[in-house]
Order: sequence, then structure tokens, then C-alpha cells
Amino acid sequence: MSNARADRDAVRAQEIAAEQQYLTMLYAKLDALREETTQRLRNTLRDSGGPPQARTERDISTRMYTDRLAQLSAVEHGMCFGRLDLDSGETFHIGRLGLFDEDNEYEPLLVDWRAPAARPFYLATAAARDGVRRRRHLRTSQRRVLDYEDEVLDLDAAEQGSDLGLAGEATLLARLDARRTGQMQDIVATIQREQDRIIRAGMNGVLVVQGGPGTGKTAVALHRAAYLLYTFREQLSKRGVLVVGPNPTFLRYIGQVLPSLGETGVLLSTVGDLYPGITATGEESARAAEIKGRAAMVDVLHTAVRDRQQVPKDYVEVTFDREALRIQRRDALHARTRARRTRRPHNLARRVFRDEMFSALTLQVADRLGRDLLDRRDLDDINRELRADQVVTKALDELWPELTPQELLDDLLSSPQRLESASRRHLNDAERTELLRPPGAPWTPADVPLLDELAELLGEDDAQQRAERARQEREELAYAQGVLHIMEQDEEIADEERLRVSDVLDAELLAERFRARSDLTAAERAAEDRTWTFGHVIVDEAQELSAMAWRVLMRRCPSRSMTLVGDVAQTGALGGARTWHEVLHPYVQDRWKLAELTVNYRTPAEIMAVAANVLSDMDTDLEAPSSVRTSGHRPWARRVDDLAAELPALVEAELREVEDGRLAVLLPPRLWADLGPGLVAALPQAVLGDRPDDLESPVVLLTVEQAKGLEFDSVLVVEPAAIVTESEKGRNDLYVALTRATQRLGVVHTGELPASLRGI
Repeated sequence: MSNARADRDAVRAQEIAAEQQYLTMLYAKLDALREETTQRLRNTLRDSGGPPQARTERDISTRMYTDRLAQLSAVEHGMCFGRLDLDSGETFHIGRLGLFDEDNEYEPLLVDWRAPAARPFYLATAAARDGVRRRRHLRTSQRRVLDYEDEVLDLDAAEQGSDLGLAGEATLLARLDARRTGQMQDIVATIQREQDRIIRAGMNGVLVVQGGPGTGKTAVALHRAAYLLYTFREQLSKRGVLVVGPNPTFLRYIGQVLPSLGETGVLLSTVGDLYPGITATGEESARAAEIKGRAAMVDVLHTAVRDRQQVPKDYVEVTFDREALRIQRRDALHARTRARRTRRPHNLARRVFRDEMFSALTLQVADRLGRDLLDRRDLDDINRELRADQVVTKALDELWPELTPQELLDDLLSSPQRLESASRRHLNDAERTELLRPPGAPWTPADVPLLDELAELLGEDDAQQRAERARQEREELAYAQGVLHIMEQDEEIADEERLRVSDVLDAELLAERFRARSDLTAAERAAEDRTWTFGHVIVDEAQELSAMAWRVLMRRCPSRSMTLVGDVAQTGALGGARTWHEVLHPYVQDRWKLAELTVNYRTPAEIMAVAANVLSDMDTDLEAPSSVRTSGHRPWARRVDDLAAELPALVEAELREVEDGRLAVLLPPRLWADLGPGLVAALPQAVLGDRPDDLESPVVLLTVEQAKGLEFDSVLVVEPAAIVTESEKGRNDLYVALTRATQRLGVVHTGELPASLRGI
């Protein structure tokens, strides 16, 4: 070994030792904070009883210390990952959270990656250094420093380096080449410039992030959620942030990213989970889901509601007080018109209809008794008796029933007559047949936007609940007044100038604090409340959403503070987006911003060259993103005679190639259902990917739809021609399938390959 090499190694060892010493100090600080927070939580939990105000403060403190402890625990791995050396001589270490030295005027020990001071770590270049002389990327494992990579940006410095096209190229490539674990990892240590600009963009308005496969769209979206919560904590802590993904498997895959970034208060959900009390696990054809997702379904549902507001053909006869009473058509028409003119939702307008009908029936009874002989009090008595009569109220309920969204939608989709009446202007016979299903069938994800729309159209007659709430508030106010009175009596006032309790806290404020007590975060409360509106909404795979699903999300975010992440070239849903303008124009017209991600970090160049051929065959002007690396593994294709017999051996051979990595076998839906169970039986390490936790398995069998947004070390695409032909969006699906791999790609087929793959 030359002396120069030995000197360099010695310097490197000294630098690693110095970084290790600093990292050890940071973890000691983290441990001390954990212990302090744990002790405060214990003390708070032991402090039971006391006046209501004390209990309220205890609940708030419990939540605060619990959240802080979760944050401190979540940043254990990779807590510090970088360092900035500035021209001024200052040095800042960058990490997942901020740590300070309380004994030294709160000098920063570790700068949170989201803080403005940390931004040069992601943006500084040799051409625009922003005062940065050197940027250091640390590679750590557990609490140990393994190595580092320096980028010297000062071109005049003695230790001159070159401006890399990628920030921390060696660190980035090491991360990209690492084996997949079945859970998405954060990219906080390797965020690139084009990603950082999107992550730190302002919160107001709609931001669309368009990016091809492997450009880090999902990672950018999640880091943006963490950044917004850090930067706009006051605005977002009360309303929360909603992150919407395409399916439960995807949500399971990304579930650990935000906690690792120190954020635990974000609601992760699919559109199908946004209606409290509904579990949408039913299955239906892609065509049925597409029909339900059309914007025309708004009119269909509106008509279905109006169809339940009926009038008699002539009259309906009921018995009241042992005599016949007629519910006349003209009276019902008048009452229905008055109710509809209020423009209230169905269940609220129902009260107007009933009031009008009871008034008409009251006059009918009064005429029979002799109206001239009756005064106002007599008429009120008759009205009350009519309202209490079960026969009369049942007859009126049949004309204008109180409905729930579930009742109405189930009736609509299980009745050919009701469906034909509501949809004759929008659907043909074949489409109606596609939607029909047995009564009580399980709800599907495409039903949830329809239920949400019906909840808006029907409304909820909450008069009784409001009356009960008002009664409870009166009791709480009386109780608070009593508490204050006792506290005033118990005070030992040594000085007449001392403030009394009533000087700083009145009964109404105390009662309000009673009502505000809750152990739930904003995200947890939002999950239970259909009418909750979020401070910001992030949608991943946004190109897949139907027109009806967009209505749900826009209701959840009236401020239109949204980040929409997707790629229209990967649209697989029949009712999905063709252009972003088409999606957004009904809600914000042209008032939205587009940001593009152009660098492919996931997919090696060898695989992307194959996928680019598929993209060129599609009806799109989009170009394939540029890959930053090669894997050294050429994609391969193998023709077989019998899939069931030969595929298991090919899977086992590929699994040996990826060692401890993850392998996905992507099949057309028909083969997934028919061939999947047999393959799982033949492959002990394989599972059918129909549950969120299946991604932990070495081999997972998925449809392309299930694989959306996921990545694997190796991918076997089975029968690509069938993937293309089984869906109207088949070429989009094939493009998605080919771009899930980070290292290796194989294609297995029995027939001819699609033309775009024949050069593989």
C-alpha cells in the first residue's frame, strides 16, 4: 500500500471516529429525551382525580407526551444522515428531527431535515453553493457510523471535487441497490433537487406531480406530508392531513414512512374506506366499477331520491278515529312541491312534507267535525293526534320515507324497476344489467362514492340529536357553574388583590373544555366523521380515480389544498384520468400547478428500455423517465408449453438469483384466480397477494392492479399478451408491470409476445 493511500485511509478512519463520537452524543441526547418524556407520561397517568379542569389538562398532557414518545422512538434508525460545512466555518448535522443543547442557549445539535437551514443539503451545487463548502452523507447502521461520502462544492478549495448530477450519488446508488423488505423506506437521506422543490412547495392550491415509473412520486408525496406538518403545524394540527392510496396493500407498504419521519398524525386511507361504518370488501367487474364512477351517476342518484318522493294516483284511504280519512293526490302534490322548493336534503325536506300533509289532514278532520265550532287549540289537538297515529304516519312514510344512503343504494342496485326509472336517460339496458346485484350484497370500493353522494342528497334529520345536545350543554353549563362556585368557596384568599378563579375562567369556557376533552388525534377523529374536512389532501396514483371518487375528495378538502401524484401513462382503471385538465377543470378550472419528475431512480436502464417500447405504442405524448443506473442484468423472455407445470421451477430459479430479496409474479386477473392457488401450493415461499401483509413474503403473486405503486427486486411478468387483451387499458397495465423491478425482469409466455416485447 502506498504512503498516500495509507494517509488517506488514516484520515478517513479519523473522520469516521469523529462522526461516531458525535453520533453517540446525539443518541445519548435522544435516550435522555425518551426517559424524560416517559417519566412525565408516567407522572401524568398517576395523577388521577382532581377538578374537571385538572382532568382536562391531564388528558391533553397525556396525548402530548404519547405523541412525543412515538416521535422519539420512530427516528431511532438513521437519526443523523448528513452534515453541512459552511463557508462561515459553521457545521450543521442534518437528521430526522431537531435536537438542541438546552445548557448552551439551545444551540442546535441536530437540524431537522425540514427546517430551512437544512435545505442546502438537498439543493446546493457547485454552481449555486448557497454558502456550502462541503456536503457529507453519512452511512450508518443502528447507532454505528459505517462510512461517509463527501461532496466538496467549493471548486477553489484544496480538496476540490466535481458537481455531481445527483446529490450524494454513492449513497443514493447504495440505497437503490439494496434489497427490498416488503415495506417502503423513506428517502430523507437521498432527496434530490427536483424532488426537494416539490416537497417544499407551498401548501395553497392544487399541485399535480406527474412522474413516470420509479421517479419517486410516492416518496415525494409522503415527505411532502411530513414537511407540511412541520412547516404549517398550527394550521394542519387541527384539521389533519389525508393521504389516499389505491388499495390496502399499498397503504401497508408505505405505512412506516411517515412514522420514520417523525409524523404519526396522518390518516392513510383508500377512497373505499372514507365512509365510516362501511367496509368495502365486495368484488365486481371492472365495467361495473367504471359505470358507477361516471359523473352521470350524480343525476342517477338525484333521480333515485326524487323517485322516493311519491304522491297517490288518486288518494290513499286510512282509518283515523274509527272513520275513513283520505290522503288526497292534490294535497300530496302541494306538500311535495313546498318541500322540494326548500332545496333541503331529502330527510330534512321530509319534515316540511309531513307538516303540510298533517295540516291538510287536520282540516279534513275539522271539516268533518264542523270547522266553525273549533278554535286554534282544537286544531292543534287534532294535529297532535294525527301525528301520534301509527296508521296515518305509516301511510305518509310510504309517500316520503326517511332513508339512509345504504338503504337507498341497496334498493336501487337490486331492483330492475327502480334502476331503470332512475337511469333511463343515462344508462342503456346492458349497463343496467351490469350494475344489478342481489339485495344485501357486500359493498364494493366503487359503491363508497355513491354512498357519500347519497349522504349529501339525503341529509340527516338530526333535530332530536340537536335537542339532546342542547340539553347536555345546559347540564354541563350548570355543572360548570357549580364547580366554579365550590372552587370560589374553597379558596383561601390571603390578599384582596389576588385574582379569583372567576376572573380568568367563566362557566361557559369551563363547560367548553369539558366538551373538548378527547384522547383522539385529528386523524382519528376524522376517520370517524364523514363530514370532516382536512387541511391538506395527498392522493397517490391519482390517475386511477373516477369522477365520483374525485367528488368525495373535493368534499373532504373545500380549501383545495391538495397534492395529486400520478402518471397518466399508467392509468389502468377504465374510468381513470386521460389528462389532468380533464380531472381538475370541474373543480378549479385552470388554477392548478404542474410539477414533473423526470429521473427514474428505481428502474434500471436495461428494463426501462423494454418498457419504453411499450410506452411508445400508447396514445400519449409522455416520454419515459431517464434511469440513473444500470443493474447489469438483461431482461429475459422464456416461452413454455404448460404454465402450471413449468412456472414453479422458473420462480424458484429467479428467487435464488435475488437471494434475500423480494420477487413478484404478475399475472392477468384470470390466471391469478385460476392458476394462483396451484402455484402457491407448489411454492412454499409464495403467497397470493390479496392481503396487505403478504408483501413480507419472498414471493408474492399479484395482478397488475394489486402491484400499483409497489416495487420488488425481481419481477416475472406472466402472459403479457393476456395482460394487454384482458383490459381496455391493457397496454397501460403492461407498462406498469414491466416497471415494478429494481434489479431483474423476466417474461414468461405460452403464445406470441406483444409486438413491443419481441426484441427482449
